[in-house]
Amino acid sequence: MTIDEFSDYGVVQMDEDQIKGFLSSQNVGVLGLPTDGAPSMRPLSYWFDGESHLYFIYVLGSESRKAALSTRTDVARFLVYRADTMFNWQSVLLTGTISEVPESERQAVEDVMELRRRPDALEQASAVEETKLYRFEIDAQVGIEHIGLPPGFERESDEA
Repeated sequence: MTIDEFSDYGVVQMDEDQIKGFLSSQNVGVLGLPTDGAPSMRPLSYWFDGESHLYFIYVLGSESRKAALSTRTDVARFLVYRADTMFNWQSVLLTGTISEVPESERQAVEDVMELRRRPDALEQASAVEETKLYRFEIDAQVGIEHIGLPPGFERESDEA
C-alpha cells in the first residue's frame, strides 16, 4: 500500500517541519548499510543538527564492520520511529550519504552535540576505545504518523 492509501486508516504524511521536530525530539534509530548479502542493520544513538545532518559516534575497538561498511557505501538509510500505542506512532525514513567527520571539524561538532540516553556500555567503551564521528547527510526523507483512533473507531459524542 502507498502512504496515500493508508490515509483511509488515519495515517498521514508528515511535512518537513514535523519531520525536523520529530528527529529533534528523538535520539535513537536504526542505520541500514548495504552488504554483499542482507543489509547490515545497527541501532544507534544520534544527534540531529536541526537542518540536514545526523551525527553518530562509532566505538571502533579492534575491528568495526559498521565503520568499514560506512566507508565503502554510496547510500545508506536511517529509520527513526516511536510507537506509544497501536494508534499513536510516528516513523521517519531517511536516505543519504554517510562519511567520517574530519578530525579538524570533530571538536566543533562535539561541542554542540547532545547525545541523550546513550547506552552505558557505549559510554564506558568510548572512554577507553578509539572513536570516530560520522555524519549522515540527509538527501531524502519521508515521515508518516498515526495520531488518534482511525476513522470509524472514534466515539460518537453524546447528544442530549
